[in-house]
Amino acid sequence: MLISIITATYNSEKLLQSAIDSYQKQSCPDKELIIIDGKSTDATINIINKNQHIITRHQSQKDKGIYDALNKGIQLTKGEVIGILHSDDFYAHPQVLQKVAALFETDDSLMAVYGDLDYVDRKDSNKIIRHWESGEISQQAFEKGWMPPHPTLFLKKEVFEKYGHYDLSFTSAADYDLMLRVLYKYHIKTAYLPEVLVKMRVGGLSNQSLKNRWIANQEDRLAMKINGIPNPLLTGILKPLRKLHQFWS
Repeated sequence: MLISIITATYNSEKLLQSAIDSYQKQSCPDKELIIIDGKSTDATINIINKNQHIITRHQSQKDKGIYDALNKGIQLTKGEVIGILHSDDFYAHPQVLQKVAALFETDDSLMAVYGDLDYVDRKDSNKIIRHWESGEISQQAFEKGWMPPHPTLFLKKEVFEKYGHYDLSFTSAADYDLMLRVLYKYHIKTAYLPEVLVKMRVGGLSNQSLKNRWIANQEDRLAMKINGIPNPLLTGILKPLRKLHQFWS
């Protein structure tokens, strides 16, 4: 089973090599790495060129943001399963893709696999800031503000083909909208891998300022409404509250 990993980049020179190294160390033999760059002006392209022996396909052109880049990457994939590795992130251990592939191979009807996530310090990746233990999926959990961590989510390519890609009308919640659409609204068959799959360095787009956080919360509620969450206002309140325990779990 070929697993396609998509990495979107824009001026990612500081940490991109770490993400590529993390991918390269994966013991899974059937994998490919697609890098979609938004016309970087720093040394990102030099890093991509230096790693041509690892990167399967790449392109560099202006885009409409990270979700546009991910959609372009999906179009270039040849794998049966698609995962996202952000340029700031890295896999928790070398067997992540192998374990994900093994789960998919045990059940042909399985459409998604997800796991746990650690937020780590940007300068010291051994320092865990927040631990996101996902737990099992359920419709009731979604309505109480639950969601799996998007960087740990692996989807069959046919899920995108059947239910659509990232909705570019969202600036920061297109990943949440996608998860609500396929996991909550259409109930695709999903498996939970109960271990940390990805380490995410703190400092993402939606967390950079109170203004961005406000925009993200508004978009979250719109995504809930679109995908049939019965009480978006309540769920919107519960969603951030559910994450508080992750800082001391």
